[in-house]
Order: sequence, then C-alpha cells, then structure tokens
Amino acid sequence: MRYFILAGEASGDLHASHLMRELKVEDPKADFCFFGGDLMAAQGGVLLKHYREMAFMGLFPVLLNLDKIKANFKLAQQQLLEYKPDVLILVDYPGFNLRMAQFAKQHGITVFYYISPKIWAWKTKRVHKVKSFVDEMFTIFPFETDFYNNFDYQVRFVGNPTIDELTYRANQQQSFAEFIEQNSLENKPIIALLAGSRRQEIKRILPVLADVSIQFSNYQFVIAGAPSQSMPLYADALKGITIPVVFGQTYELLQQSTAALVASGTATLETAFIGIPQVVCYRIEAGRFGTWVKDRIVKVPFISLVNLIGGREIVKELFQQYCTVTTVSRELNQILTDHNYRDQMLLGYADVLTSLGGPGCAQRAANLMVDLLKTKYDNR
Repeated sequence: MRYFILAGEASGDLHASHLMRELKVEDPKADFCFFGGDLMAAQGGVLLKHYREMAFMGLFPVLLNLDKIKANFKLAQQQLLEYKPDVLILVDYPGFNLRMAQFAKQHGITVFYYISPKIWAWKTKRVHKVKSFVDEMFTIFPFETDFYNNFDYQVRFVGNPTIDELTYRANQQQSFAEFIEQNSLENKPIIALLAGSRRQEIKRILPVLADVSIQFSNYQFVIAGAPSQSMPLYADALKGITIPVVFGQTYELLQQSTAALVASGTATLETAFIGIPQVVCYRIEAGRFGTWVKDRIVKVPFISLVNLIGGREIVKELFQQYCTVTTVSRELNQILTDHNYRDQMLLGYADVLTSLGGPGCAQRAANLMVDLLKTKYDNR
C-alpha cells in the first residue's frame, strides 16, 4: 500500500520513522512519500520537504514566513493528489495537518492521525475538525480517550512512544563512576537540570535553577544540553555560575542523578520512567498574566505529563511567579531529605507507567492501520 505521511517537527520525524519501520513489517509492499526528516528518510521512500523548512513557531515567525507556509501547503496538496495514497497519515503538528486532513477528505482520501494534537489543553474547538476530517485517531495518552469520548468520537490508544525509546535506550548498564569520568565531573551526587529545549525556555528557567544550585553544596548540578542549542546560550543564562553541561546524554544523566529539576513536557515523563524524583519548574513570558492565561485559557489542571496522566499531583509543579529560588529549593530539599515523600512520588510514577502500557506503541499502531486498510479494501 501507499502511505503519504506528514510530520513537521523533529519529534514527529522520530515517531513517524518508528511507525514506518513497523509498517514495513506489517506490509512488505509499503511505499512512502512524506514531509519529515532524516530519520524518516532512512526508512526509505521519497522525502518531499524537510521539517527544518516547516518549523515556524510563534506569531511573528509565522507572519514573517507566510509565503513559505503557503508554498508548503500547495506542495503537499499537489503531491498528495499525484501520489494517490491509500492513506494520509498525519503526525501531531495540528496547524498544518488539520488543514491537510480537510483537503484529503474533500478528495476522498482516507485520513489517519498518529499522535493527537494537544487540543485537550487548548483550542478545544479543533475537535470538531478532527471528527469531520479524520477517519481514525491513534492516541498516546490514556486520558485522551475520555476527552474524545466527551465529543462522541472514538479513538484508539496505542501506548506511548516515549516508553519504547526509554526501554531500549543505550548505556543502561553504565556506572556512576564511568559517567562522571567520561564527562569530567566531580565524585558527588548529581542533581540533573532539564531546563527545556527552546532558547526562550532556557533563558527564563535556567537562571532560577542556577541560583538554587548555590544552596546545595553537597551536590553537583549538571545541565542536560538541548541538541538544538549551544554553550554560549547556557553560559549567558548561568550569569557567572559554573554548572557543567552535557549534550546527547539526557537519559544517562538522569540515570545517574539523585533528583532532577525539570521543565514541563515529555522530560517529566522521561524522568518518571527512569525513576528519579523531580520538581517541575516552568516560566513563560507575561509574568502573572501568564498564570491568568493558564488558569482560564488552558483546559487542563496540570502542566506536567506525569500529573496529567496520573490525574493527581504526583510531582510538585512550580509555575510562573511560584517558580522562585526559595520555592524550588524548599521542594528539592524535601525530596532529598524526606524518604516517605520521595517514596510516595515513586509509587505515583508506577501508577502512571502502568497506565501507559509496555513498549510497542509503533508496532501496535502499524498493525491496526494495516488491518483497518485491508478491511476497508476487502469491503469494497
């Protein structure tokens, strides 16, 4: 069968590449045409547009690149009709992909969505576009099932790709001594700092975490460097405080840590899987107005995936004006000194991971997709 896949970000390239790998197992004659990246290209097929030419985030970058965005839409539409796929598979990236879903449905093309856009957090009205234009939605969080059920739309929960990546990650047997020697670190317990991957995230969050490090002289703080960033950004954000940065070793760093200070996002789930107690620290622009937006516009009660999946406060979330040196230090100290508090957090992690199921997310999704397509053609 012929698969046209649209992934507009680095994470989409990663998850779509795993899906393509499993589709080839389920369907040995699978043929691919796609917008994506190098990981997808390694699976074979025709790469039409690299996600680096599509990743425009924020109001001003979008406005400045409207001509490129329109050109990308036109290319995707033309190639979709020329390729005549058995299915269009969309991977997250809702602004672009929901418009393409509408176009595909108008031309009688089956639409699958792999990894739901986060419409459960904001822009809830997009659910009506999903219902109208998406034939099958394959979700990665269990709470998404209830969300879509509220709109009378059935989805297929296939597990979470992060579980696959962590289960089969490299260097799981690496010792603490090997890690600190490899990275020229001190022989002291480690507190991991995961301050986000975007430039503005790091500039807002890291100065607070750096000041926290001064309060804990018996520990060494180590930053997980984001692959898209470089040392000058970290040096500027640290403002003279010396904290080592390790790149390309986030999982290894977490594995050797006693605790972690983590920006919200997938990193909170990764930290939970590896079993490291954490404090979730996050700041956005706009000061207290940002808190007002979170409380009144965002449709979910938590900012971390751990708490969202668990349905309760498993880890402390310190957001906006509540993310200060004092509050972060207090919470970190409790994790380090109160064993019962630490153990309760780890028990909460276990509940979250159980609800996500084991590895095999891409395999389950590919199996379902191929079965659904075969059934469709058998019934014609």
